[in-house]
Amino acid sequence: MNRQPASFKRTGARFKPQPRVLVICEDTKSSKTYLEDASLHFRSHAVVEFSHCGRTDPLGIIENAIKRQHDFELIYCVIDRDTHANFDAALALVKAEQKITVIASYPCFEFWLLLHYSYTRAPFARAGALSAADKVIQELMTKPGMADYAKGKAQALFQSLLVNLNQARDHAARTLIEAEKDGSLNPSSQIHTLIDVLADLASPPANQK
Repeated sequence: MNRQPASFKRTGARFKPQPRVLVICEDTKSSKTYLEDASLHFRSHAVVEFSHCGRTDPLGIIENAIKRQHDFELIYCVIDRDTHANFDAALALVKAEQKITVIASYPCFEFWLLLHYSYTRAPFARAGALSAADKVIQELMTKPGMADYAKGKAQALFQSLLVNLNQARDHAARTLIEAEKDGSLNPSSQIHTLIDVLADLASPPANQK
């Protein structure tokens, strides 16, 4: 009976299989481009697909994620609270889905960008024709290098704000702690948790501050 040399014996998988990760964003430019660039920066060791499903409302995004979940190990839905009437319905629908995680911004993704500059928990509210999200963008445009920012037209956001990334992560985590204390999510951001995921998927791991 032939014996296999010890050096050729199977000792188990050498590398972990790469997870398939889907990130679905509301818009086709700002948040999607920012997160794509973040994934490239961390060299995420996974098959990460960034998608825009054609619907910008939270419920549509969650429904699309549920339809596609069989093709992925993890799905992250990046949504804004903003003025979406079906936001709560979307959160209720996703509760039973173990693969799908909501990454919410209150009131919008731009609040995460604002946290790169300073910490704030002053609530943003509608003022006349301007929505709460419009007010965040208005504030963001007062910051250095952001005067020309406009939703859907921002370029190289991740690279330009990278120097303050860890500050933004700390600020965002703090907003959630304060939100739990005072019972109001306006304003707060969960984007840092997705940044942490992308860093954790790096090879070698890059999730070190």
